[in-house]
Amino acid sequence: MKISRITACVLAGIILAGCGGNKMKDGYYTAEMSEFSHGWKEYVCIQVKDDIIVSAEFNAKDASGFIKAWDNEYMRNMGTETGNYPNQYTREYVRQLIEGQKDLKVDLMTGATHSGDNFEKLVPAVIEQAKKGDSTIVQVD
Repeated sequence: MKISRITACVLAGIILAGCGGNKMKDGYYTAEMSEFSHGWKEYVCIQVKDDIIVSAEFNAKDASGFIKAWDNEYMRNMGTETGNYPNQYTREYVRQLIEGQKDLKVDLMTGATHSGDNFEKLVPAVIEQAKKGDSTIVQVD
């Protein structure tokens, strides 16, 4: 059976386009928890360039939009109780994401297990948004 050059090119294009479906598109993407927990709603924002997560932010905000990592009193109290605090664990989880990219398995940190669990839920959702090229904020249960 002979295939014309045009048919071969069309088939190759379809195959290559299908392979590109797993690539993340350049842009900024956000996923956030659908509910507040203890007054905070955690979120992950990523920046993608050439199918690579080049920067990310993981944090939480209260109903007014105030960022958890800016709450010095909260950090002092948590640091004293657990030896950990939002500026520390959010940066560590982001470091793990940037190093691991799409193959993320978080090493949970003492005092930040709930946040780490949420991070593990948020990352696949935000990566899926990046694959679609959909910059709307996705809500995660």
